[in-house]
Order: sequence, then structure tokens, then C-alpha cells
Amino acid sequence: MWSHYGWYVDLIWNLNSGFGKQIVEFCVSMMYNVLEHRQWGRDDIMSQDRTAVDTITGYYYQFNYYTLKLLSLENLDDTVCIEAIEDVDIHAQGKITAVQCKYYAKTEYNHSVIAPAIRLMLSHFKENPSTRNTLTYKLYGHFETGQRKLSSNSISIEFLKNKFLSYTKDGVKHKHHIELGLSDAELQQFVNHLYVDVNAAEFSTQEKEIITTLKSMFHCNLFEAEYYYYNNTLRVIKQLATEQDITKRSISKRNFLSAINQKQPLFESWYIEYRGLVEYCRAIKQEYFSQVNISPYARFFLIECDGRISVQQIKSLLLKISKNWSKLSKNEVRPFCPYVYLHGISEPEIIDIKRALQNDGIYFVDGYDFKGAGFSPKSIVRKPSAHNEIKLKFITEIHQIADVLNSISTTRIIYQFYLETPFYENNHYEVHAIKIQETQNIEKMI
Repeated sequence: MWSHYGWYVDLIWNLNSGFGKQIVEFCVSMMYNVLEHRQWGRDDIMSQDRTAVDTITGYYYQFNYYTLKLLSLENLDDTVCIEAIEDVDIHAQGKITAVQCKYYAKTEYNHSVIAPAIRLMLSHFKENPSTRNTLTYKLYGHFETGQRKLSSNSISIEFLKNKFLSYTKDGVKHKHHIELGLSDAELQQFVNHLYVDVNAAEFSTQEKEIITTLKSMFHCNLFEAEYYYYNNTLRVIKQLATEQDITKRSISKRNFLSAINQKQPLFESWYIEYRGLVEYCRAIKQEYFSQVNISPYARFFLIECDGRISVQQIKSLLLKISKNWSKLSKNEVRPFCPYVYLHGISEPEIIDIKRALQNDGIYFVDGYDFKGAGFSPKSIVRKPSAHNEIKLKFITEIHQIADVLNSISTTRIIYQFYLETPFYENNHYEVHAIKIQETQNIEKMI
């Protein structure tokens, strides 16, 4: 149960702005209640589970809306601010649109659902007379049903008063406009600057729109748009949302595009949790490791090893890499096998892995031709064949990678599997940096 909510907690734990604080205590309290089994039945737990997911999805929906508004700005120097007057404030062409986002995927639309947000907007209108001509209020909401109850031209002053501003609380009737002391003329001015859209896009539709837009803007494929650029947008927005200073929660389209424009992903671990590990591994395999006719390239698998994987598991992984990415038959014109480098493990563990491969009859080369010899790139790059039975090329030290790359004349492809931060860079050859949660996940990708 705890791991099920891990990505949610990581997403919101450090959010110091308003919307983060509103839900941290709720989610953590709910999770501890489940973990401690506080006399809840199964239905109660499932209900709390759904409540948490629905609540946080609403805030995630806000992140996506923020992204869409930034991407759709016409002027590169126009800005969008998160959690200012409303959830999202759009500053464009000298005017401000303050947007309240609502995501009620399982709720029927009723006027009472959005009335509190409308009243808050009216209160802001009352308190800020200097912005009345330059500020537009927008409520952007998605509901399961009931949208026909509010037509696009139905918000008159009387409708506003009766459906949104009049309510009962603790047995006491309230008329918000009267309590604020606003005239009908002022209410009309407010209505003229109020836009309500209760037909907002569904969550997945909104997300697909962002990914499609990013694909077009950065001239990339769908995988890169989602797992690089879209993931980057979420991290940038999360960082903005943690800022206490409201001026630091704003960013221009120009700076936003610059911040997300990199294929080395600013990867968030919770994003893999959100997508689902199986789907993520499938996407990686489809993008990088799904070729039917394998070209005779020099493939480098640089693998960061976590503390949980055993020698036998590493051996199994290396055998799979060798099997899937080698061609050594007698009829092969240009035989080849992969290079591997293991990062983050000790020299004794390296020796144990090599010994395990040797015991299984797996012939490999590592660039050391005899005891006491120095590393020889020429030795490790020699061609494998059915005769010499070289099935794997083992690079022991990270600095040796460059020497090997420079000793090869064929096409080079480098895959780097990293846990938290990429550990290898090369300015001459492209490195495909692939985020993993644990080393064993690689078997599902290749």
C-alpha cells in the first residue's frame, strides 16, 4: 500500500505553495490509517484509496493545464504563474486571466459545486478595483455529467445572484453580493469579465494534447515527447510550485521551452510509478530494443548496479544482453557482440561475475591479455566469431570506454541505464540515458 502512493507523496511532499499544503496532511493521514488497519473494512479502504487518487489527480490536472497554457502562448515573453490569484494566472498582451481549475471526473455538474469558487472570484473583484478592466476570471472544469445545466449565455446578473451568490451555511442564509456591498452595475462588470467552461477536456485527453503539442514543437517522436519533454515539463512545474515567493512561481514561454528542451531527462522517479513499471519498460523496449533485423553495430550497455542485485542476477542479465544482441554464426558476414560496463560495484564483485560467466562456459574479453598486463583497446575490440566464441566484451573501468569507442570504426550505440543521475557523458557520441528504478528492470526492457 505504501509503495502504491509513493509517487503521489514524492510529488507533493515538498510543495510549499497553497495547493501542496492542502493535500499533504490528508494523503499521509489516509495512508497511515490504512497501514495501521484502524478498524476499516475493505470497502472503507477502497473508498479512501479512490478519494486520494481522485484528489491528487485534480492537482495533477492543474499541472497539465498550466503546461498547455504556456505552450499555447503566442508571445515568447508572455508568462504564466501557478498559484497566484487563482490556480493558474495567464499574463498575455497586457492582460491577466486568472483560472480556477476543477476536475470532477465522477461528479455531476451542479451550480453549487462551482459556487464557492465564483464567490471567491467576486471577493477578489471587490478588493481589487484597479484591475477590473484588465483581469478576466475563468473557471475551467471537467464533470462527468450535467454540463447542460449551464449554457454559455446563461449567466445574467439574476442567475449569478440566485445560483452562485446565494447560499445557506449553518442554517444562516447568505447573499454574498449584498455582504460585499456590490451594486448591480458592478455585478454586471464582473459578469462581463467572467468566463465559465464546464466542458473541459478529460484528463487523458488533456495529457495527449500536451504530448502531441510537444512532439510538433520539438520535432521528435511520441516516445521522446512523453518520456523526455513531457516528463521534463512536470519537473520544471513542480520546482516552480515549491517557491514561496509568488514572483518565482511565474515563467515565460521562452524560459519554459529552454528549461525542458533536453533529451537527457530531468526524470522524476514518481513518473515511472504513475505510468506503471510494465508500461514504462514496454515503452523503452519499443523505442530502443525492438529491432527484428539487428544491424552489426558496436553496442555499449552501461549499467548502474543497485545494492539489491546479486552476482547471479547480474550474470543472468549479461547473458540475456549477449543472447539478444550478438550474431556469431558461421554464415554471419559481420559478426558482432555487445560491450558491457557495470557501474557502482566493487572489484571483488566484478571478479565474481567474471568467474560466474567463465564457469558457465561464456567466453568474454576484457582487454587484459595476461596477468599484469595493461588494458589494451586493441585486444577488446577484436572481432568475435563462431571460431573464437567471444560472446561478450567486458569493460572494467569507466575511463576505458572512451579508449574503446575511439578504437572502433563501425557505428557505435551507447545505452546508459542509471538509477538517479546519469554517470557517463560523451561529447562525441550520443548516449541514450535510460532511467531505471532497479537494475533488474533492465531484463524487461531488452
